[in-house]
Amino acid sequence: MQREEHTLDVLILGAGAVGCAAARELSRYQLRIAVVEKEADVAAGTSGRNSAVVHAGFNNRPGSQMARLCVAGNQGFEALCRQLDVPYRKTGKLLVAFDQEDLAVLGRLRDQGEANGCRGLTLLSQDQLREKLPQVGGIGAMYSPETGIFDPFLYTVALAENAVANGVTFHFRCPVTAIQAVPQGWRVTAGGQIFLARCLVNAAGLFSGQIAQMAGVPGYHIYPCRGEYFILDQIADPLLPLPVYPAPRAGAGGLGVHLTPTVHGNILIGPSAEYLDDPTDTASTQEVMDQLFQEAQQLLPVLTRRQIIGAYAGLRPKLAPPGEGGYRDFVIQEDRPGLIDLVGIESPGLTASLPIAREVVGLVARTCDLVPKADFHPQRQGIRRFRDLSPADQAALIAADPDYGEVVCRCQTVTRAELRQAVENPLGVKTLAGIKYRAWATTGRCQGGYCLPKIAQMLVEDYGLAPEEVTYRGPGSPLFTGRVK
Repeated sequence: MQREEHTLDVLILGAGAVGCAAARELSRYQLRIAVVEKEADVAAGTSGRNSAVVHAGFNNRPGSQMARLCVAGNQGFEALCRQLDVPYRKTGKLLVAFDQEDLAVLGRLRDQGEANGCRGLTLLSQDQLREKLPQVGGIGAMYSPETGIFDPFLYTVALAENAVANGVTFHFRCPVTAIQAVPQGWRVTAGGQIFLARCLVNAAGLFSGQIAQMAGVPGYHIYPCRGEYFILDQIADPLLPLPVYPAPRAGAGGLGVHLTPTVHGNILIGPSAEYLDDPTDTASTQEVMDQLFQEAQQLLPVLTRRQIIGAYAGLRPKLAPPGEGGYRDFVIQEDRPGLIDLVGIESPGLTASLPIAREVVGLVARTCDLVPKADFHPQRQGIRRFRDLSPADQAALIAADPDYGEVVCRCQTVTRAELRQAVENPLGVKTLAGIKYRAWATTGRCQGGYCLPKIAQMLVEDYGLAPEEVTYRGPGSPLFTGRVK
């Protein structure tokens, strides 16, 4: 059987936030672009499993690409989210000190942040901390007014949908199995298809070292570092209006266990930092989760376990090995003609994703002529949230489309019309996880106990899927295996 061939200017490997941002920025030009992704949707790895924070840039070494691109990303993030219709809120952030050593660390972080170009960093006394957030423990803090929160999954979806609207094609369930340099550029075998591209962008995250090796560039070693999280109920508004972090400790694999409100009103506790060998191990573990909650209560003593509604884990693609800890700088470079490697893009990679994408554009320009499109569309419109509208606007929607009058997810007040829009998304994704993160159904207190069967039934009855074809995240995650009657 002859394999399907695609002739391209640019092929992007990986549909996380950085890969999708690169696709969107390159779609400004008259180029043939495709993205291949081994999973069934965008943001299936690190981009969809994190703290959902837009960092200010004070944690990174002055002069590093991490620092420069994080600050640039932070300062343009709000405008980008407006363009893409992505939930975003500039909350500020507190880093809390519990002893004199922590206070010294905060002083150094303020100086480092100012050197990086961060704005408004302020050291607070214990009294000033109590005045700002009386329920938080500690003897002092640093306040960062430029830190924000957002929805990282919807952000990645929005980048991808905008790229599709501007001519980019996405290929899901399409793992890369071979890469070969050829006279015209690169020949990539993925998902049983052949892609011929003048330029190859390795945005494979946890697998970027493996992809570089396949392309003939050895030496990159990615160390997966797991971070586990609790999800608390929608209690953020009365308890926690902004992220609260401990002062960071030297040698840790992350920023320490912290508390973060989400744009949906929940509170996240985490992450832990545990080096693993398996880049797919996103399990939650009892010992680590118990430690998480103990550390969270040190920051916010009023927390109780009865507020927990869920848990998850994500993996950072670290270049720094376990014995070293901390961070190594982003790798963003052309390692061979037409091969752009993006390696070690861990936090603050989401914040820096657009500036990283612009770096990619500059590197692609070495191989491809970049002719701007006259009809590039920078805006993207998301699903209109019924629960956020006034009663008058809700009534008008129901009059225009009766499906807005049927609430399927009671916890989050998600209507059948919103679910329909999530199913009919521009990327063609029809997994339950894809619907969940686009419409926010199944994320409430009952975690889908009421609405998940109704969503599965809708996929079968309205969209023609066989029950055995209804999956959570794609192949390997079926919800049904047969009938009992």
